Amino acid sequence: MKKIELYLEKYNNEFLKCIFIDKKVRSKLKNLYELLLKVKKNNKKVIIAGNGGSAAIASHFSVDMTKNGKIKTINFNESDLITCFANDYGYENWLKNALKFYLDEKDLVILISSSGNSKNMINAANFVKKKNNELITFTGFNGKNKLSKIGKLNFTVNSKSYNFIENTHQYWLLSLVDFAAKFKN
Repeated sequence: MKKIELYLEKYNNEFLKCIFIDKKVRSKLKNLYELLLKVKKNNKKVIIAGNGGSAAIASHFSVDMTKNGKIKTINFNESDLITCFANDYGYENWLKNALKFYLDEKDLVILISSSGNSKNMINAANFVKKKNNELITFTGFNGKNKLSKIGKLNFTVNSKSYNFIENTHQYWLLSLVDFAAKFKN
C-alpha cells in the first residue's frame, strides 16, 4: 500500500505542474479568448480537431463553447466523414480535405495533437496557414514537435505522458468555455 500511496503522490504533483496556468499560459489563453471573441463578432466559426483522446476533447470543447460560450464551434468526429475522406484522400490528408470543404475566410482553427507529429494534423495546419486563417495548436512533449511550430498561438504541455497532456489541454480549453459563459462578451 505504501507503493501506491507514493506513486499517487508523485503522479498528483507531476499533474499539478502540468495544469498550472502560469503567466505565459495566462497570456496565451487571453490572446486565444480575444481571437474567439473576434470570431463571434464576425459571425464566423471555430473548427477544432484532434485524433483519439484529442478528438474527444475537441468534441467536448465544441459542444460546450457553442452552447455555453455562445461561439459557433464545430469538430470533425463523424465516423462517416473521417472514413470517407480517409478512404478517398488517405488518412494523412483526410483532415486537410475536410477543411477544404468546411473552412471559411476568417474562421479560427484549433488543432490538438499530444505528440504534435501526426501527419494529418501537420498537413491540415499547413493548409490552414496557406489559407491565411488563424491557427492555434495544442501539443505536448515540451513543444519539440512539428505542429507546435506552425500556429499563431502554440500551447505546449511540458510532459511526455499522454494522460497529463490530454487532461491539461482539456483543462485549458474548458477554462475558456467557463470564462465565455461567465462574462458573455
